[in-house]
Formats: sequence, structure tokens, C-alpha cells
Amino acid sequence: MAQDTSTAAAAPGEGQDRRQVRIAIGALALGLLLAALDQTIVSTALPTIVSELGGIDHLSWVVTAYLLASTAATPLWGKLGDMYGRKRLFQTVIVIFLIGSALCGVAQSMGELIAFRALQGLGGGGLIALSMAIVGDIVPPRDRGRYQGVFGGVFGAASVLGPLLGGVFTEQLSWRWVFYVNLPIGVVALAVIAAVLHIPARRTTHRIDYLGMTTVAAAATCLVLVTSLGGTTLAWGSPSIIALAAAGVLLVAVFVAVERRAQEPVLPPRLFGVRTFVVCSVISFIIGFAMFGAMTYLPTFLQVVHGYSPTLSGVHMIPMVVGLLLASTGSGQIVSRTGRYKIFPILGTAVTAIGLLLLHTLDEHTVTWVMSLYFFVFGLGLGMVMQVLVLAVQNAVGYEDLGSATSGATFFRSIGASFGVSVFGTVFTNQLSDKLTDALRGLPVPPGFDPARLQADPNAIGGLPASVKGPVLHAYSQAITTVFLWAVPVAALGFVMAWMLREQPLRGSVTVPDGGETVGVNPVERSSLDEIARCLSLLGSRDARRGLYERITRLAGADIHPATSWLLLRIAHHGSADPVELARRTTVPAELIETAAVEAEAGGYAVRAGNPLVLTASGTALSEQLAEARRSVLAGLLGDWDPAGHAELAALVRKLSAELCGGDTDQPERRPAVRSGSYRAGA
Repeated sequence: MAQDTSTAAAAPGEGQDRRQVRIAIGALALGLLLAALDQTIVSTALPTIVSELGGIDHLSWVVTAYLLASTAATPLWGKLGDMYGRKRLFQTVIVIFLIGSALCGVAQSMGELIAFRALQGLGGGGLIALSMAIVGDIVPPRDRGRYQGVFGGVFGAASVLGPLLGGVFTEQLSWRWVFYVNLPIGVVALAVIAAVLHIPARRTTHRIDYLGMTTVAAAATCLVLVTSLGGTTLAWGSPSIIALAAAGVLLVAVFVAVERRAQEPVLPPRLFGVRTFVVCSVISFIIGFAMFGAMTYLPTFLQVVHGYSPTLSGVHMIPMVVGLLLASTGSGQIVSRTGRYKIFPILGTAVTAIGLLLLHTLDEHTVTWVMSLYFFVFGLGLGMVMQVLVLAVQNAVGYEDLGSATSGATFFRSIGASFGVSVFGTVFTNQLSDKLTDALRGLPVPPGFDPARLQADPNAIGGLPASVKGPVLHAYSQAITTVFLWAVPVAALGFVMAWMLREQPLRGSVTVPDGGETVGVNPVERSSLDEIARCLSLLGSRDARRGLYERITRLAGADIHPATSWLLLRIAHHGSADPVELARRTTVPAELIETAAVEAEAGGYAVRAGNPLVLTASGTALSEQLAEARRSVLAGLLGDWDPAGHAELAALVRKLSAELCGGDTDQPERRPAVRSGSYRAGA
């Protein structure tokens, strides 16, 4: 792991103005919103884009190009930020993203649009990776979980708003506004970042695995081209397809060889010796495959087959996202309370397969409530799997691999999404050609009618006579729903793999990621320390609400009320504390603070210096015992991630101990005034 080259640098959040931090977090969230929206906002505009630009054979590449570019670029941006500072780099990726957005808006052909989407994805990967990392630069570990939760909410909101906004812009303005809307938002984010974001100078030394990143991106591109072009633009046995397939396999082999020698590999080879990582990676690939493959073609089904406007097609997709978010949030709560997680990948993959089967039964006559129900079931299945896989991987690896394993699990979901969109696109194109040919055979078509126009421009269906329009709509319906049938065996493979997952006891510090945070598919490059800080800050604040101070009082062997422990730690942290001011500034009840103040004075632990309380010698000694107890509680949560073996972990535990016991929002639970001696007696 890279060592910090600036030991004198300020700690995260130190010396930062809170108002400016909140404004900066808002600007970072805007940048993240741009990248997250562009994963989904295009889907409802695709039928209209195809009608204007043509090239339905390459429709899937409008989504695939963005996903591939952002996936490949994410780890590179993360490491460059460590080496050269993140503020200017974040401004750079915003500019790249905005240039890509503007060029997408003026594209005059499908080829241009696909190329510009790749440029946009290059910036989008940086927006996601750097925004997450900058939070660690400007926010203390204690508050990091709260702000990462905000970003998780951005991902969740983008998943709901993306299809809806894509429809509104396409219908009310133009499909080009799907891209133009990024420009004013991006300019605002750029200006705010320039004005208020102040990041302490903390650079680290890295050996960037350029060759590994290049080979994995090239291998993925070759294999996606094979699945996209094979059987449509080119025959499966054509020299070009064979060459692409051979190049893809060769590049995978080169990638494996490169990673074995790299000092800081993109994916450490030793991870593939961990059974849980391998199983979760396969399931992640499958979930990405199913999720984005379906999300790309559902708007086409709604707009072409059912004749919904782009806006209404976005509205009809909301049940799927609602199901996804409900299931991810619910499963996270259950896992956190029970410590059992294996059942959710099993149930989730099974429900996903059932959802795909239900989607296959849709046709032009299906009523709205039935479609909404089927979309909800499909989303429910996806939601039960996504975040639990990240949890299982984190729980199965050592501290030194925590960051790589976390980003690796989502990396395979990104690659799966790229393959899913590509494969679904090939199946759809082949099916549509065959179904339209069968549907039009023997029908009285208008003079000069060209059947190929129906594939290039779905809007042309509206001008057909009723006798022809019905069979053509049915052909479109069958072509799209056959895609979902082809995905069922893939989901079934995920179900089989889920049974191979070993359920291991959860480490105390491993907490389920925020439900919304796992909706986005880009692998976010985080260090192991970043992941530990997120987990401990979330668990620490939850623990604080559930008797934290009772635990540390008992561990310190102090015969005082837990509220008194809280007060003594605050005085030690800040130098003094005014009980009246504390009652005004914190959410702790005034009478509980008064009880603690009386006990602190009566026990000789604190004396008045005017109104504020300051510690006596015995109070200082007791507060040190309490602080050590708090550090022990945090260290115990790390399980076999030993702070003694990692200096940075030990420093984090010390810092969190001070912050969690001394901040304004931390508080003891309101309990009856019983001394900890009584707790020990009853234990």
C-alpha cells in the first residue's frame, strides 16, 4: 500500500469551514448526479434517437460505450487523484464530461453519438471516483458515513429520475436536451468547486498499472464487439469476428500475466484464490447483465409496442426502481440485525429469473397494472442481490485487499452491464428482422413500402394501415420479449452460483452499504482505509444511539452514569464544557446533562471555572480510561484486521475515538439513572 508522502498534512476535515464543506458536498453531489443520470437517462430517448439518426443495429452501443469507458477509467482517475491532487483533476473530469455532453447533443449520426458517449463516459468515471474520494479529504471520519449516505441517495434518485427526465426532455424539447441539460448543472458545479473546495495537500506515491488498465479495457471492448456485431453486422464465422474473439482471449491472458507482476494491480490475482470473491464476481456480472440489458429495451417496448410517450414510458419504469430500492434497503436492515446474508443472493437471483420470465410474457395487449407489477418483481430481485454481494466480499478478504475487493465486485457488475446491453442488442436485432419478415408475409402493404424502414425508424409504424400495423407491433413485441427469455438462463446460473456462497460470521466493522449507493454500476476506487472509515463511522454512530456510553463506562470500570462518561469525554476533548450551552447545542435532554454535571462535580471529576466545567486531575485520569475503552471498542469491531499490524488503522481508531466521543451530535441514550456498578452486578 502506498505511503503518505506528506506526514505534516492536515487531517481530513481539520480547519475546514462547515458551511463551505456543505456547499462543496452539494457541488460534488451535483457532479455525481450528472454521471449517475447519464447511465439511465438515455434509455427512454433511444427510440427517438434511432428514428432520427437511424442505426438500430447499433442502438445498444449508445449505452455500452458509456459504460465501458467509465468502467475502464475509474481506477485510473482514483490513482491520479492520489498522486496529483483531486481538486484540479475533478475540475478536469467535469470539463471532459461537459465536452462529451455537448458533442453528443450535436451528433449527426449514430457513429458520432457512440464515439462522443465514450468521451462522456471517460469523464463520468472520474466524476464518480473522485467525488467519493474528495469526501475523505474534507470530512472527518466521524461524519463520512453521513455524507456517503447523501451520495447513495443521489444514485437512488438518479435511477428514478433518469428514465423520467429522459422522457420529458425528449417529448417536450428534443432528445438532444438529454445531453444539453448537463451543461448548466456542470458549470454550476465547476464554479462552486473552484470557489469553496479547499483540499489539504496529502499526496501519495503510486505505481499506476497503466498496462493492466489498458489490457482489461481492450479485452472487454473486443469481446463486447464480438457479441454486438456477431450475427448482425458480421457473420459469426467471418474473419473479423474470429479475429476479435481471438484478440479478446489473448488480451485476457496478457492481463492475467501483467497483474501478476504489477506492484499495484487493478485486480490483485490473489483475490481469485478467495472463493467468495469469485462467486460474488460471477453473480455481480450476471446482475449487471440482466439489469442494464432490461433497462435498455423496456423503454423501446413501452414506446413502440404500447405507444406511450417518452415521458410516460419513464413513469412506467418507476415501479422497477422502487422495487430495487425497497429490496436493497430491506435486505440491508435484515442483514445488519441478523448477520445472515446468504439467503438474499439465492432469493434475489431466483426472483430476478422469475421477473425476466414475467417480462417475456408481455405483449401489446398487456394492461398497465400487470406491466407495473412485473417491473416491480424484476426490480425486487435485483435489489436483494446487489449490496449483499459487496458485503460478502468485504467480509471474506483481509484488510490489505479490502479496497481492491470492494471495487472489484462492482467492476464485474460494470463489465456485465456492458455485455448485457451488447448481447441483448444482438438478440433484439436478429429477432426483429425475422419477426418482421414473418409478420409482413402475405399482408397488403402500401405501394413503395420498404420493410427495412420499420427497423431503422420505429416511428414509421404509426403511418401503417391498421391491417399491417397490428402484426408489425406484435413482431416488435415478440422481438423485445424474446430478449428477456434469453436472459433467464443467465439469471438461473446466478441462482446456482448463489448456493455456492459460503456464509461467514460478519466482522463487526462490516456494514451493509447504503441501498442507493449500490444502484450505480461504476466501480468506485477506494483504499482499504477509506472503506474501514466508512464502515466504522456508520457503525459508530449507530452504536452511539444504542448504549455506546454504557459499554465504554462498563469497560473502563467506572462507577458513574453513562451520561457522565459522555460529559467527561466532551470536556477532555474541548478543554471545558458549559452544561447550559450543551443543552442548547445538542439533542441530549437538559435534565440528563444536569444529572451528569452534578455527578461529575460531586465525584471530584470536574470543577466550575465560572459557568463551564473543567476536569480535575482525577477527572483527567478517568477520561483517559474512558477514551482507551472507546478505542478498545472500535478496535474490537475490526475483528482480525489488527490495528497493531497497520499503523494507519491504529491512527484511524484513535482519531475516531476522539471524534465520536467529543462531537456535538454524539449523545448517550436516555436511560434511568442507574450506575454502571449496577450493570456489572447484573451481568
